[in-house]
Amino acid sequence: MAQGPQWWRDAVIYQVYIRSFADGTGDGVGDIAGIRSRLPYLRDLGIDAIWITPWYPSPMNDGGYDVADYRDIAAEFGTLASADALIRDAHALGIRVIIDIVPNHTSHRHRWFAAAVAAGPGSRERARYLFRPGRGPSGDLPPNNWRSLFGGPGWTRVTERDGTPGEWYLHLFDVTQPDLDWSNRDVRDEFVDVLRFWFDRGIDGFRIDVAHGLVKDPALPDLVYADNGEPFAVGHPPGHHPYNDRDGLREIYREWRTVADSYDGDRIFVAEAWVDTPDRLAPYVSPGQLHSAFDFAYLQAPWSGPKLRAIIDSSRRTIGSVGAHNTWVLSNHDVERHLTRFGRKMTAGSLLEDPPADPAQVDLALGTRRARAAVMLTLALPGGAYLYQGEELGLPQVLDLPESALRDPIWKRSGHTRRGRDGCRVPIPWTVRGPSVGFGVNGSWLPQPPGWGDYSVLAQRNDSDSMLELYRRLLRMRRELPALGEGELHWLSPAGADVLAFSREPEFACVVNLGSVPIELPDHSRVLVTSVPLVDGQLPTDAAAWLAT
Repeated sequence: MAQGPQWWRDAVIYQVYIRSFADGTGDGVGDIAGIRSRLPYLRDLGIDAIWITPWYPSPMNDGGYDVADYRDIAAEFGTLASADALIRDAHALGIRVIIDIVPNHTSHRHRWFAAAVAAGPGSRERARYLFRPGRGPSGDLPPNNWRSLFGGPGWTRVTERDGTPGEWYLHLFDVTQPDLDWSNRDVRDEFVDVLRFWFDRGIDGFRIDVAHGLVKDPALPDLVYADNGEPFAVGHPPGHHPYNDRDGLREIYREWRTVADSYDGDRIFVAEAWVDTPDRLAPYVSPGQLHSAFDFAYLQAPWSGPKLRAIIDSSRRTIGSVGAHNTWVLSNHDVERHLTRFGRKMTAGSLLEDPPADPAQVDLALGTRRARAAVMLTLALPGGAYLYQGEELGLPQVLDLPESALRDPIWKRSGHTRRGRDGCRVPIPWTVRGPSVGFGVNGSWLPQPPGWGDYSVLAQRNDSDSMLELYRRLLRMRRELPALGEGELHWLSPAGADVLAFSREPEFACVVNLGSVPIELPDHSRVLVTSVPLVDGQLPTDAAAWLAT
């Protein structure tokens, strides 16, 4: 496994979206058996750890992020015994294992929520969730105007045991995902116990879903929304939103950090924290808090030299000010794949999928070229990085899934105006041909488009020009070159505003040309790798180079 104390500070971690990685049982859904069968591939790719999306029992209304039991494995994915075997197998290959924890909400099928609905108003069971009386003379109006981030209202009314309309419960996501009340000690104790359950089984860490959203303003004030119908509130200064990024989170994560620190082996947390500014991210990774947090400002950055540099500088300055490291990421299961984003006219990213561009509006060749340069930039920056499954294959977003195939609750809750995130979750291809191009022995839970096998591992393996071989080469160099990983960065005098050039000690430089004309490389002793071939010794547009200096 990745060696040394604080291994996570420069680790490269691979996100496994379990439903779409590899199907080991032939039912069309990815599973633990599939992951185990592909561990040698991940070892050879050169990653340090894997992060597996939720594998718990769930009705799967939101791809497993609606958890019914935090101490078991969904039958479609495997068993606790198979999870234990996966952890052992991964560790034997030097791969650490991180899993998702979903603390903001449970499934409506969780035993706690069933007990809460049955117990009635004022009960201890209801106090674990955010149940409130409605407004208006008969309580017919929701307690406030909060919207679900998936679309539609953020409150649903229950029917009491006597058949009368009753209280309302908050669900900031799907109606099947009731929010927990983190001011309740039962909730806090339950999740500490869940952490220990999985740490005891050998898990190396947790990715915290909606890490910014657990604490709510007890007054539950109304929000101000833009007129465009979007579910994101406006007009709140950073730190003063009634359910995003509130300071009360610190107490929760201090307690979690104490739990992690009580185990050997440097167990970690990484926060999914969507915050307004980089300085709001720093408290999540301050001493005694969480170990790391995704840099979503970098994930959303447009293909622009000045804007990328500003984000890199700001992120490094604020995260470094608390002694933490940066955690860079280009894609994940909630956003449009960056290859497709970089092939659009508007290259900035967004959360939870806006309606995607028509496929004809995306230049995949351009997106591929930029994606190759982007990963070279990412892996050269100080800190750690996360890769999303399939990005090493150059997978694009599938923009034209048939409406009948869409599973994301955003599609339904938005009134069929936002297609949701299914396009980045299509099962990945392993072989050129076959009923699911090597994903499994039968079909796949989301349809794979024609030609998907051309992106497959088998099609790209040993092709020195392929995206896969580029990733393998970069990850191998990252392990071999002492300049890469954690450390300092020094900007070099640029050849123009759209050129990013920096050095790292010892004897390394990275140059990324985001401009419109080829550029001369800075002084160097040799070229280590380029994203595309040099032309007359110059670095073409939308290209990157690693140099020995």
